[in-house]
Amino acid sequence: MTDKKFKITRTILILLIIAVTSLLLVNIGLYLHHEYLLKTHPLEYSDLVEKYAQEHNLDKYLIYAVIKTESSFNPEAESHMGARGLMQIMPDTFDWLKDYRKLDGETFDDMFIPEVNIQHGSYLIAYHMGRYNNINNSLAAYHAGNGNVNEWLQNPEYSADGISLDKIPAADTAHYVNKVNKAYETYKELYRGN
Repeated sequence: MTDKKFKITRTILILLIIAVTSLLLVNIGLYLHHEYLLKTHPLEYSDLVEKYAQEHNLDKYLIYAVIKTESSFNPEAESHMGARGLMQIMPDTFDWLKDYRKLDGETFDDMFIPEVNIQHGSYLIAYHMGRYNNINNSLAAYHAGNGNVNEWLQNPEYSADGISLDKIPAADTAHYVNKVNKAYETYKELYRGN
């Protein structure tokens, strides 16, 4: 083999090794990213989530996304504002639910019980979906309340059609809606086949 042919063969071999190594590293990176997402987006409390998703005609992955965003699946979570449990139900929201649904015997302390919290949180999402027929509006109402969402919908600066929010003026609520939507998309991508 001539010196020139040897150099060309060696160069091709080096480029082939670099290409195979790069492809292998990309695949390892994708695998590790997938495994990371599986750990950060679990399907905990699946029996309860599926039960109340079906009962309230909701996508179970939306419920998982709200739980992940609200409490990262910690049933004992309590916010500085006083929201409790997996889906972070506020005291005044619990009082409204108790009155509206005519619940007897439950106390706000029951919001630390996963089944009770998921039952009420799922109901609340379904209630908002029934009012607004729109995920973003419903999530905004879950976070900031119906009164705020109704007010924003009446303002052409935030809603061109009075039906859907084009802009959420409260930064924390806008961040919340975006975060839940991202988690929701991740859940659907990871598990939609299940």
